Amino acid sequence: MISYTVAVIIVLLIVLATQMFKVLREYERGVVFFLGRFQEVKGPGLIILIPFIQQMVRVDLRTIVLDIPTQDLITRDNVSVRVNAVVYFRVVDPQMAINNIESYSDATSQLAQTTLRSVLGQHELDELLSERERLNKDLQSILDQQTDDWGIKIATVEVKHVDLNESMVRALARQAEAERNRRAKIIHATGELEASNKLKEAAQMLNEAPNALQLRYMQTLTEITTDKTSTIIFPMPINLVEAVSDIARAVKATQEEKQKGEEGEEKE
Repeated sequence: MISYTVAVIIVLLIVLATQMFKVLREYERGVVFFLGRFQEVKGPGLIILIPFIQQMVRVDLRTIVLDIPTQDLITRDNVSVRVNAVVYFRVVDPQMAINNIESYSDATSQLAQTTLRSVLGQHELDELLSERERLNKDLQSILDQQTDDWGIKIATVEVKHVDLNESMVRALARQAEAERNRRAKIIHATGELEASNKLKEAAQMLNEAPNALQLRYMQTLTEITTDKTSTIIFPMPINLVEAVSDIARAVKATQEEKQKGEEGEEKE
């Protein structure tokens, strides 16, 4: 009987010790209740509790990564998509996280799912694909405001994937190709316009300085001589052609006058 009593006492002491002494890590806090009423938040370190009088609930203060399941939604332009996201949050007020909500992790997950559908459903597909950073900030702001009463801080919300059906993927591919062709035509037309303006300016400058045209011809000949070609075409200046034409007309006029003079002498 004595040994049995000693064993029972030892077991009771061990149970009391486990109920009385608690060790909380640096990232943990303990919400202590005294006969069911909230008393205080303790930790980290060694916590001493009165067995069966005080109870403690552990709360982890580290950032929790919450994966949001894939949600089906319809965008504002009536496109059906499947979207999933990830939420990073942490507890900033252990008392509110325990007293104001039954399970803050499950509640945050459900709230994130409904908010994801409602917020992204208000935007068009192009915004979901191109303005994801802005949408992430909007989701984070809305969730952070709604979880403020739970002692929860939403650090980041990231939309991971936006899945489309095959027909929509093909339609987007055709749209992207048409957009690339449009941009290529605009760039080509812009280049032609700039080139024509530069040629116009060059022609005006050469017209104001005729000697510059001769220098340009000489530069062109210099560049041609550096090429290993068997045939070289020398450009003939327009001024030279006009001068030769003027000389030919003058010679012809002189000959006609001379011929008329000879005919007049014969008649006399």
